[in-house]
Amino acid sequence: MAVLTVRNVPDEVHRALRALAVRHGRSTEAEVRDILANAVKPRIRMGDALAEIGRRAGLADDDFAFLERDKTPAEPMRFE
Repeated sequence: MAVLTVRNVPDEVHRALRALAVRHGRSTEAEVRDILANAVKPRIRMGDALAEIGRRAGLADDDFAFLERDKTPAEPMRFE
């Protein structure tokens, strides 16, 4: 594994990192590793993932026509 040295971290940032680490029950070093890993982890957008699944399955827009809902505006409730 690589070793990373970060110089000139402001004191208030270091204190905040230590406080986060304590809250999460781990060392400051482990907290920084977790923060860095989450910062560079690719984000998957749910819509993009579902669209890709549909494409791989060979689905087309017509396959979902039965899901179309009635678009007639609802009548307001009447209290008589």
